[in-house]
Amino acid sequence: MRTLLLVLVAVGFAGAAGAQTKSAPGGMMGTAGVKTHLQALHYKDVNDLRRGPDGQWVAKAKQGNVPKMVTIAPDGTVTAR
Repeated sequence: MRTLLLVLVAVGFAGAAGAQTKSAPGGMMGTAGVKTHLQALHYKDVNDLRRGPDGQWVAKAKQGNVPKMVTIAPDGTVTAR
């Protein structure tokens, strides 16, 4: 019984730790979080990052050596033009 309880507690802690690694929804990300999100998607030289009244972020960034204008939706979806 005691072993079962210890296993359940360990699984509970592992689940809580996994939940903490999920990224915040786009609407809750700050400038640093959005920039990190773009860098994780292999964008570099992120600049002119600003948030619009609709909750979307826009920035200039490079993908490879190609300059792009990127839009980041509140859900984290990135669109590059």
